[in-house]
Amino acid sequence: MPNMGYFEFIPLGGGENGTRVMDIDEDEDVLRDKLVDLVHVRLGCYYELVVTTFAGLYRYRIGDVLQVTGFHNQAPQFRFICRRNVVLSIDTDKTNEEDLHKSITVAKKLLEPFNALLVEYTSSTDTSRVPGHYVLYWEIVHHHESLSPTVDSINNAANPVDDKVLQECCIAVEEELDYIYRRCRSHDKSVGPLEIRVVEPGTFDVLMDYFISQGGSINQYKTPRCIKSKKALKLLDSNVKACFFSPRDPQWIP
Repeated sequence: MPNMGYFEFIPLGGGENGTRVMDIDEDEDVLRDKLVDLVHVRLGCYYELVVTTFAGLYRYRIGDVLQVTGFHNQAPQFRFICRRNVVLSIDTDKTNEEDLHKSITVAKKLLEPFNALLVEYTSSTDTSRVPGHYVLYWEIVHHHESLSPTVDSINNAANPVDDKVLQECCIAVEEELDYIYRRCRSHDKSVGPLEIRVVEPGTFDVLMDYFISQGGSINQYKTPRCIKSKKALKLLDSNVKACFFSPRDPQWIP
């Protein structure tokens, strides 16, 4: 008998190319026979975690997407992939958290020559003008090259990042996004240039405090990678110190 909780898994699809099929909406009821228990998960496949707590008989959809990466003895080992239904979309483009993370991982390397670190980020869409565009909120800190990037060595005055570098970060993100996004940007012109809004140091700590004040648990808190809350966006925008846009369209080949 489990003494903490019972774990089940909603299959999200998977294949040799690592693609997933996010075919179950967050608010949609899941048929009982769709659920898979711990002993029936398959290597390489993707699942959404469902938990039944010891204290009650309610299933909770946690919203975490996990991939089975292997087995230790007979116990499956998982890799956290992303949160469910985190999607940026303006037109026919749909960008999930994993794709966004991969593109930002590439772009943030452009900060390294300036001894700069991207410590936290989130995203949103701005449809206040046509065409709408993606917005990334970045918190960047700088550190001395001779020191490791610890809390004590962070120094916001060291080697400020040139504006052109942030513009190049914008286009680097766009170049890594999928074919449909790049078509919308370069051919259809239905999506505007991606924007990076650099926020003041400590902004994401304030954001965490806000979400916890709304009833969230500090133990379960993860920075949301896509924000739709108007109050949370207002908080972020009030701490923006600079904005940068992609200087050109990303490459797209029909």
